[in-house]
Amino acid sequence: MARLRCSDYGYECDFVSEGEMEEVIKQFGKHTEEEHGIDYSKEALMQFILRQKD
Repeated sequence: MARLRCSDYGYECDFVSEGEMEEVIKQFGKHTEEEHGIDYSKEALMQFILRQKD
């Protein structure tokens, strides 16, 4: 299970995406692009998730 929260990356935002890695990457990427104007690559989002597990 993967989870990304906007608040973990400096945004004053309550958005959380949780679930399978591919779905989390898709949801979080769409949210950050539409709401915050940031277009993270799939690879960058995957690194965010992998770093949480260290």
